[in-house]
Amino acid sequence: MDALTDAVLRGASADELERAPVPADFVAAHIRQEDAGLFDGEADADVRRSLRVGRVPMPELAPDEALVAVMASSVNYNTVWSATFRPVSTFNALKRFARSGGYAARHDQPYQVVGSDAAGVVVRVGAGVRRWKVGDHVAVNAAVVDDQDPVTHHDGMLGADQKAWGYETNFGGLAHYTVVRASQLLAKPAHLTWEEAACVPLCGGTAYRMLVSDRGARIKQGDVVLIWGATGGLGAFAVQLVKNGGGIPVGVVNSEAKAKLLARLGCDVVINREEIGIGGELAAGADTVEAAKRLGRAVRSQVGEDPHIVFDHVGRATFGISVIVARRGGTVVTCGSSTGYQHTFDNRYFWMNLKRIVGSHGMNLNEAAEMMRLLKLGSVAPVLSEVYPLAEVGEAARLVQTNGHTGKVGVLALAPTPGLGVTDPQARAALGEEWLSPLRSTVQPAHVG
Repeated sequence: MDALTDAVLRGASADELERAPVPADFVAAHIRQEDAGLFDGEADADVRRSLRVGRVPMPELAPDEALVAVMASSVNYNTVWSATFRPVSTFNALKRFARSGGYAARHDQPYQVVGSDAAGVVVRVGAGVRRWKVGDHVAVNAAVVDDQDPVTHHDGMLGADQKAWGYETNFGGLAHYTVVRASQLLAKPAHLTWEEAACVPLCGGTAYRMLVSDRGARIKQGDVVLIWGATGGLGAFAVQLVKNGGGIPVGVVNSEAKAKLLARLGCDVVINREEIGIGGELAAGADTVEAAKRLGRAVRSQVGEDPHIVFDHVGRATFGISVIVARRGGTVVTCGSSTGYQHTFDNRYFWMNLKRIVGSHGMNLNEAAEMMRLLKLGSVAPVLSEVYPLAEVGEAARLVQTNGHTGKVGVLALAPTPGLGVTDPQARAALGEEWLSPLRSTVQPAHVG
């Protein structure tokens, strides 16, 4: 073990962390450019075949960056996209980024360290970093923005050069160390473990922007909000945000087991789509209008009215239904599209009923900070379901790829065991383990010894 890693794991002081030399390389989950054609012609692009865990060189630190020792990370669906090289290889994005010159040139490598979530300890800061120091406990926001672009100061997500860290950039969070811009750093809630904090930034911030931000659907008290995939990472945060904001969450899931978990999250209305005949792959030959009518009847039978807002991150398989099932004047807010980007819908239900479609992508730093504040206040709980060691990141990503998970799948990086990183045990005790683990009580953490 190198001296810096040893100091981090011992909880050493900032002075000792600064004295310990930065290692020349580190362990990281990564993909390799030479594997970009690995799944050509194959229906099942199994990410376990392309995700590697091994040592990669330590990159140079830019003046506006921080080096973070990653204690824990989590798997997002963009890691599945990276590891399958679909719909496009992310090495194309790295090359485009590198062409901007300067420190960006570091990102064009024959490998890409993936991962868009992390929580850990700051171990180095660049000369231009002012608000963060060595020893700080942080979580990482995935939005990489250009702070010299004027539009960034209006909304970082509008910048033409905005990128998703660990997907459209190199040196992501599924690793022992990561390089991030200071403008990505968030204070880690002191009552959370490393793995709990790491499961929040990307999905939590995305859900916040989609629902709460004035750039999203802007939920208000009493709003009925239909949430597809309500026990997934995005959906489980969405349920809590709607409930916390005085709305009525209507969660849609595809099994009785997930329906029971959803009830534990406090979801007012739970709909198992298998029970109303809209299960399976909805995009493959399903009658969208008839499926929407069945879903609409199920919602009205329990809340008496149609949804004000539909929260759709599933994409092609659900979008046509979402447009129909939203009430007259309602809103469909969309991101992601894990089942496909080419959405089709009957435009009559859209234009003649004066509905809105709001596109949402990521979150700006203020939105990410507001989401973390809700975690700190205990208004929202982390949605971690299970934890894998970094050595088994392929299995963790495969679970997400096949939709075999609920909530977020955590990955321990430098943290040797789950449950570490809590620096405010009193606040944690006040909230209680049951509140902090709404999706974990039925899951055995067998993947980590």
